[in-house]
Amino acid sequence: NVEDQIPMKTDTIFRIFSMTKPVTGTALMMLYDEGKFELDDPVEKHLPELAGMEVFVSQNEDGSWETEPAQHAMTVRELMSHTGGLHYTPPLSRGPIAQAYSEAGIMDLYGTTLEDSIPALKDIPLAYQPGTQWVYSISVDVQGYLVERLSGQSFDEFLQEKIFNPLGMNDTAFYVDSSKAERLARQYFPTQAGTLNRTDNGSFLNPPKFISGGGGLTSTAADYMKFAQMHLNKGELNGVRILSEEAVDIMRTNHLPEGVDGIGQLYPGNVFGVDFAIVEDSEAFQGAPKGTHWWWGIAGSWFWIDPVENIIFIGMIQNSDILYSVQIHGAARSAIYK
Repeated sequence: NVEDQIPMKTDTIFRIFSMTKPVTGTALMMLYDEGKFELDDPVEKHLPELAGMEVFVSQNEDGSWETEPAQHAMTVRELMSHTGGLHYTPPLSRGPIAQAYSEAGIMDLYGTTLEDSIPALKDIPLAYQPGTQWVYSISVDVQGYLVERLSGQSFDEFLQEKIFNPLGMNDTAFYVDSSKAERLARQYFPTQAGTLNRTDNGSFLNPPKFISGGGGLTSTAADYMKFAQMHLNKGELNGVRILSEEAVDIMRTNHLPEGVDGIGQLYPGNVFGVDFAIVEDSEAFQGAPKGTHWWWGIAGSWFWIDPVENIIFIGMIQNSDILYSVQIHGAARSAIYK
């Protein structure tokens, strides 16, 4: 908190945004361990309200869609690896599909619920044929809804009961309670003049309606270390098993379809598993060993799990300059591995 000169502490709470995604994937893989689904199940088997989704061709002047049939129904594996045909909401994706998501209330944290908005995807075409591209997307918010459907619990209750309580993640939640509000870090944008513009808007201080598995959590470095250590330990922490070793291995395995070789120029040398990016070419990614799995949040927080050198790295920052964050991430990898 620059304005009040309050320094960061070890229990400072951060908006971790997309670092929520591996937590959501973990929740879904817990249900995999219970035999609730198979990776190649069609999503519509478990979410029948999404049956028969078509693929976008164009949009007419009156707002109606021109579509074509999907060559196959999106699978859970594709949903969990951003290859199922979905886009993101603006500004992470642009165009008519992204706009339609926004109008349907998807990721409207205080306006709608998972149950009210995710079924609206039935009336919005897929952006591309499932299994043909890697496109960062709302897939993980759909995963949160799938967790609700398979478990019979609300998504936030499932995480609290099955992950946060067992691991002792006492400061991780979808909003910061008033008793902890003074510990929530402020967020800034660094200007060329060397000053900081504050960019957080008071969000995450009230309970949301839309429980976002794609980006809704707040947490601390210590809490997230417990989650990451559980993964490094192949599913167990302090005698508490969260995931089977098989499930952890699945999450660390490349699930990109044949013909999709990577996940874009921003992440050279990486492929994708279950809600983790996975280093495939160490040299292309500042020397991080092959098999290192990781992700980051749009406010700059980032982490990686390196099972080769037995390293966990967690970096917490609240920064609105995305390219600056990516530079910091690369510098951190270089400092350790180069």
